[in-house]
Amino acid sequence: MDMPLPKIPIGTWIENTISWLTTNFSFITKTISGITETGIDAFIAGLMFFPPWLLIIAFALLAWFLSKSRNIALFTLLGLLLIWNLGLWAATMSTISLVLFSTIIAVAIGIPLGIVAALYESFYKIIMPILDFMQTMPAFVYLIPAIWFFGLGAVPATFATVVFAMPPAIRLTTLGIRQVPKDLIEAADAFGSTKMQKLFKLQLPLATQTIMAGINQTIMLSLSMVVIAAMIGAKGLGGEVWKAIQRLKIGMGFEAGLGVVIVAIILDRITQKIAGNKK
Repeated sequence: MDMPLPKIPIGTWIENTISWLTTNFSFITKTISGITETGIDAFIAGLMFFPPWLLIIAFALLAWFLSKSRNIALFTLLGLLLIWNLGLWAATMSTISLVLFSTIIAVAIGIPLGIVAALYESFYKIIMPILDFMQTMPAFVYLIPAIWFFGLGAVPATFATVVFAMPPAIRLTTLGIRQVPKDLIEAADAFGSTKMQKLFKLQLPLATQTIMAGINQTIMLSLSMVVIAAMIGAKGLGGEVWKAIQRLKIGMGFEAGLGVVIVAIILDRITQKIAGNKK
């Protein structure tokens, strides 16, 4: 009879590592948690301060200004009016706050990392396998360390969302810069441009459309993860969907899901139009 091979205790190693981190660096996680919770609460309080009808008009005008499209502005107006009518306004503002806050953090970290990966081959070779790992890992897995570090609520939801949604921002920033034609790079070198001058005056302007596509994907992934994160106490539309699942309320779940779809379409169309206008 063949002896079974001993199991490699990967799970135990990971649990011990996370336990050690939470034990020895809890002061860092508490600080991050406090800052993040304050920021999210400020987002939500700012949105809820104004009456819904005023915000709906403002969002429609903003959609028209950013996209230069009357159709998108009209869809934003009618879609948000429907959300208000369904009694999902507060949940929608909570979801939008989490998405915007998570996206800002993901983009603020992802774009600089993408620039470094585009400029330095050694860093590119290191970060690409990490991004492959991050993008293929099931989204639910990110909720586990988030709970360990930050407990339940909006903060772990933000942490998991940032990790899950960051890879497209890094990848497409790197891709956009690397796709700049070599003859233009050579021309810039011939005129004596420094690396920073080439980056800010040539590579980033030409890569803007691709970078905007990465931001679009980051927003979409943030929205999908925020809905999943309702399982660990995040509120918003995802919380309404989770309540409907627990209570087997088909209509309630469909209404909340419709709200998610409306928000996703608005954010997607606006960012796509912005990217198109950068051509």
